[in-house]
Amino acid sequence: MTISEIRPDVFGLNEDQRAIREMAADFAAEHLAPHAVDWDQRKHFPVDVLRKAAQLGMGGIYVGEQHGGSGLSRLDAVLVFESLATGCPSIAGYLSIHNMVAGMLDRFGDEAQRAKWLPGLVSMDLLASYCLTEPDAGSDAAALRTSAVRDGEEYVLTGVKQFISGAGSSDFYLVMARTGGPGAGGVSAFAVEKGTPGLEFGANEQKMGWNAQPTRQVIMDGVRVPAANLIGGEGNGFRIAMSGLDGGRINIAACSLGGAQAALDKSIEHLGQRTAFGGPLSKQQALRFTVADMGTELEAARLLLWRAASALDARHPEATRLCAMAKRFATDTGFEVANRALQLHGGYGYLAEYGVEKIVRDLRVHQILEGTNEIMRVIVSRGLMGGDR
Repeated sequence: MTISEIRPDVFGLNEDQRAIREMAADFAAEHLAPHAVDWDQRKHFPVDVLRKAAQLGMGGIYVGEQHGGSGLSRLDAVLVFESLATGCPSIAGYLSIHNMVAGMLDRFGDEAQRAKWLPGLVSMDLLASYCLTEPDAGSDAAALRTSAVRDGEEYVLTGVKQFISGAGSSDFYLVMARTGGPGAGGVSAFAVEKGTPGLEFGANEQKMGWNAQPTRQVIMDGVRVPAANLIGGEGNGFRIAMSGLDGGRINIAACSLGGAQAALDKSIEHLGQRTAFGGPLSKQQALRFTVADMGTELEAARLLLWRAASALDARHPEATRLCAMAKRFATDTGFEVANRALQLHGGYGYLAEYGVEKIVRDLRVHQILEGTNEIMRVIVSRGLMGGDR
C-alpha cells in the first residue's frame, strides 16, 4: 500500500487536502524518486526541480495568498512534506526549511520587506536558508554569539553559523544575531542577501546523508545590512526563531514518515519477489509480523503528527508540547522502520541502487535537527510537569 492509497477519510481530511496530498505524491514519483540516488551520489542540489515544485505552490505553502503564497494550513503542509519525502527526504527537508523562512517573513516582516522578498521566495527564484545554530550554540540557541551592531542606518554582523542547509546556493539568509545583552531577549532577526560584502561560506560538509542539498558554515565578517533588513524589531529575534520551529519540527516529522513509508513499500515489493526456502519471502510469518509492526508504528506516528498539526493550526495552548511529541516519536519511528526495511532486504538493502540505505542515512539526521530528540523530551516534560528541567 502506497501513501496515496492510505484512507485519509478516517481522520476526516477533506477533498482539497486529499487532492493536495495526491499532487505532492505525484510530483515526488515523477520528479524526485527517479533521481534521488543519483543526486545523493553526486551531491547534486536540483534547483531546477525545486522551482518546478514552486510552480505548484510549494515555495510558499503557508505564505498568505495576498502575498502570492498558497495560504495552506499546517496540516496541509505535513501532508505535502510526507508525500514529497517518499521521493527524496533530503529535498523534502530543504523545502521545509525554505518554507519556514518564507512563512516567518510573511508573519513578522513589514509590508516593504514582504514586497521585496516574498515574490522571489514563493517562486523559489530566491532560495532561503535559516541561520540560527552556531558552532558553540546548538541546542542552547539563546546563547548564540553572532553580533549585530548598529552603525547609523546599518547593522554590522559578525559571527559564524553552523550546519546551514542550502548555504552557498541560497540567496536569502534569515540570520539571528545578538543586538543586546545575554539571553533570548538580546537576539534580533535580519535578512542578509547573498553577495553582501563580508558574507562567505565554508566548504560543503561531508555528511552521512542529506547529500542532495549543501550544508555549509555561513561566515559573516563585518557584513553590513541596511537597518531596513531588521525583521520584527530589535530583541524579537529569538521569539521569531522559535515561532518557526513548531512548524519546522512537524514538517521534519512528516519527512521521516514519508521516507519510512517509501522504505516499507520497497520492502513489501522485495519480499513478494524474493524466494527462499521453497517460496516467496512474503509467506514467511516472521517477516509478515515485522511488516505488520512497521505499518502499525507508522500509522500511530502519523495520527500523532496530524493531531499536533491540527493543534498548531488551532493555536491550542498545548501545541508546542504536541509538536515536540510528534517530532520525537515520528523521527525515531521513521528511522527504526527504515532500518528494519534495510534488514528485510538482506544484502540488497546495503546496495545503493535499491535506495533503502539512502533513506536510512537521510532519516538519521531528523532525530538531531530542528531540536534534538533529547530537547524534545525536555519540552514535553516541561509541558507535563512544569519547571525548567
